[in-house]
Amino acid sequence: MGHLSAILLKVTVWALPVIFAVTLHEAAHGYAALALGDQTAKRMGRLSLNPLRHVDPFGTLILPGLLLAMGGVMFGWAKPVPVNFGKLKGGRLGMAAVAAAGPALNLVLALAAAAALSLIQGMSADFARDWLRLNLANAIYFNLLLAVFNLIPIPPLDGGRIAVGLLPRPLAARLANLEQAGMLILLGLLFALPLLGNAIGIDLDIFGRLLGGAVNWLWERLLYIVGPW
Repeated sequence: MGHLSAILLKVTVWALPVIFAVTLHEAAHGYAALALGDQTAKRMGRLSLNPLRHVDPFGTLILPGLLLAMGGVMFGWAKPVPVNFGKLKGGRLGMAAVAAAGPALNLVLALAAAAALSLIQGMSADFARDWLRLNLANAIYFNLLLAVFNLIPIPPLDGGRIAVGLLPRPLAARLANLEQAGMLILLGLLFALPLLGNAIGIDLDIFGRLLGGAVNWLWERLLYIVGPW
């Protein structure tokens, strides 16, 4: 396989899993909000399973592509689905349920991809099967990674909103106040800390190892459920 063909194969087997994982994650928030009484996403045309409705050109396409080309950590996002938390049934519990819908869907997608990957093992080996196998394997990995990352209890991630919805009000208010700085904290842990460690010769990628450990644990649970692939 030529160099260009190898690059195209690598891009295609990552692009589809990434796009579907991040965009359907956002769609799940919209459908959960609608079920709990908020029609904001529906009125704004964002209540759709069509990935094109949720693609963020930079966060969904450009940044993951650059990170993939550099061999770095896969990271990306879709356009957030608008939710009016004040219109949700159940108050803070409703907010927690809407936040949980995104990671929950990613876990379902990972399970579905694992089941499909198990089913195609009996197919005759050819380029099409290998391409599909790589897509499904990457879909498992990226959906698990997206679920785990978004469940970190720091706003504005879903885990932060879940925690704000479940914690006693005084603690919830303190956590909610981190929202503006939350993404900077996460980017620091994900990128700045490992770069600092490389500069001083110390492995400081603790955050990455924790994420990887959680993903590997979930991967093993999938193997237990659907069998080896």
